[in-house]
Amino acid sequence: MLRYLKTGIFCLLLLSVPALAGATMFPWLEKGQKTQVLADKIPAPQGYERAEVQPGSFVFWLRSLPVKPGSPPVTLYNGEKKHNQNVHYAVLDIDVGTKDLQQCADAVIRLRAEYLFFSDRYDQIHFNFTSGDRAEFTRWANGFRPVVQGSQVTWVQQGDQSSSYSQFRSYLETVMMYAGTASLSRELKPVDSVEDIRPGDVFIQGGFPGHAVLVADTAIHTQTGQKVFLLAQSFMPAQDIHILKNLNNSDISPWYGTDFGDNLKTPEWVFEKRHLMRFSLE
Repeated sequence: MLRYLKTGIFCLLLLSVPALAGATMFPWLEKGQKTQVLADKIPAPQGYERAEVQPGSFVFWLRSLPVKPGSPPVTLYNGEKKHNQNVHYAVLDIDVGTKDLQQCADAVIRLRAEYLFFSDRYDQIHFNFTSGDRAEFTRWANGFRPVVQGSQVTWVQQGDQSSSYSQFRSYLETVMMYAGTASLSRELKPVDSVEDIRPGDVFIQGGFPGHAVLVADTAIHTQTGQKVFLLAQSFMPAQDIHILKNLNNSDISPWYGTDFGDNLKTPEWVFEKRHLMRFSLE
């Protein structure tokens, strides 16, 4: 077991993990597509180290996320460049689709669901529509599709019975259409202390509109034990998922410290401590 993962070696570690041999961690990538690993692209700040990680865990998967090389712009779903190009440090190499769907909460849903799909934990892939109705991937894979009339949702068996990746993506597109920050915030559980922040946690303010950012990674100071964290977001309109800069502290940017006070100021939203939430374990 590795106690710390240091920059520059994560790619080698990823390739050497027997438990992941032959597994397709990121099926949206084209074969032979060149990318960089998040943990290598963004080293921990001086004096900090990434904590012990379990191969195959959500933390491991997040640290392994492919990142576009260089300093590319954030692009919208329609191919145009985002108006504000001053908020991102890196861009994840994950498609945004061709519809205005994969916005803030949708990006959190996408990353969480992709990990569960990779892990063959299909029964844990479920999210609620804004109406409160539960959308389960296993139901979708059995051929059921939601029929939405106003606020009423009925599931009818009228589709292909398959748990293929293409069906998974069709399921996600439907979830993104009918879910958002309001519904996702009701699914998550509050984190009692920001000092307990973990990769996979979410800062989320539910509303119309609201906003959500995913904690993509954390690191710990080797002397003081203080934590820092990375934030990933999409926004409106749907756009590339990107790692946010810390415009309030250039010394550690793109990392954020847990000593941010009552309000966490990100480049495009301000969250309160109480907005830190977590997916429940099943």
